[in-house]
Amino acid sequence: MAQKLWEKSVRVNKDIERFTVGRDREMDLYLAKYDVLGSMAHITMLQSIGLLTQEELESLLAELRNIYETAARGEFVIEEGVEDVHSQVELMLTRKLGDVGKKIHSGRSRNDQVLLDLKLFTRAELREIAEAVEQLFHVLIMQSERYKEVLMPGYTHLQIAMPSSFGLWFGAYAESLVDDMLFLQAAFKMCNRNPLGSAAGYGSSFPLNRAMTTRLLGFDSLNYNVVYAQMGRGKMERNVAFALASIAGTISKLAFDACMFNSQNFGFVKLPDDCTTGSSIMPHKKNPDVFELTRAKCNKLQSLPQQIMMIANNLPSGYFRDLQIIKEVFLPAFQELKDCLQMTTYIMNEIRVNEHILDDDKYLLIFSVEEVNRLAREGMPFRDAYKKVGLDIEAGRFLHAKEVYHTHEGSIGNLCNKEISALMQQVVDGFDFETMKDAERKLLGR
Repeated sequence: MAQKLWEKSVRVNKDIERFTVGRDREMDLYLAKYDVLGSMAHITMLQSIGLLTQEELESLLAELRNIYETAARGEFVIEEGVEDVHSQVELMLTRKLGDVGKKIHSGRSRNDQVLLDLKLFTRAELREIAEAVEQLFHVLIMQSERYKEVLMPGYTHLQIAMPSSFGLWFGAYAESLVDDMLFLQAAFKMCNRNPLGSAAGYGSSFPLNRAMTTRLLGFDSLNYNVVYAQMGRGKMERNVAFALASIAGTISKLAFDACMFNSQNFGFVKLPDDCTTGSSIMPHKKNPDVFELTRAKCNKLQSLPQQIMMIANNLPSGYFRDLQIIKEVFLPAFQELKDCLQMTTYIMNEIRVNEHILDDDKYLLIFSVEEVNRLAREGMPFRDAYKKVGLDIEAGRFLHAKEVYHTHEGSIGNLCNKEISALMQQVVDGFDFETMKDAERKLLGR
């Protein structure tokens, strides 16, 4: 059985070990690739300050690249009795290369290793989330343009209110994603700072070149203060979780709308048949299960910041084992959100709208404001026009051609989709994913 990195002469009680390790070995599989990348940058820096020879560096880098490929294929395993990903990587190196494998930990603590792993993992996941949000955005804009002439009722208090359009409906969720992406960009920039070299949270007596590892890993900058680098654990995850929750809130609301509008009582949209499920006893049923599950998953994701806050709340500066539990709620959240984005993008691309909703005169009254405004434009005082139309409605005399002529920015007749798309492109351009990807490619010798 492998010894722990921190064990000396006394073996830990097995029940204590099971409790303290918890699900950490399972969670660390998310981080395996990134632990290897961090080690590659760290040992390159160690060689530059004389703590490794060039020959040792080359042999270590070659073997770390092999371990990286194992992790990339999903074949990396943390063996029984090995505490975490950091221990497993060091064990694999030592088995292959002997004592030189033990040198990679100089100037590091598991504290700054896990800080680094989490940041490398998170920024990579944020890139994938951003790409998925952008794909959904473009589908929504496309559908907004496709159905911009199709009117539908707008609602307040779930009462029919005023004319809206599918152009507005799809476009509204597109613009919501722009704000969500801005939030995501802020989270990415806070994440994309290098904590490596902070060691246990108080720095190292080795002459570490932290600027070098920052450059090698493609970070924007350092977490300069070593105490703050450690304090950032939990805070980074919380900030990112708020950004994920913002996206999840948009998707959850869209999913609710789609479920409601798909029901027979509304009949506004038709979801693709391959995205619905049936009933065990009712042969006519086509249930919007995908969007119901999307709504539930996204609502759960919106609780993620609070879960993280409750774990990290009121901890003083320095490291505490409480922070380990954040991994369990944080690391799986990205795939859950990506799944929801993928499903939503597919359904929004395939959804079909009812182009004849307003043929039904039960929606006639949504044009009452249009009639009031027409009378006001012709010179009648607004309050008099309002009263006249109200009396006509009460007397059953209200009629309207069911047409609207809005032209102001962002309204039915002037959706501003080009402007919304330009805003999204501006936000997308504000991410710097290429520096991150180039740095990783160079470390891997690609």
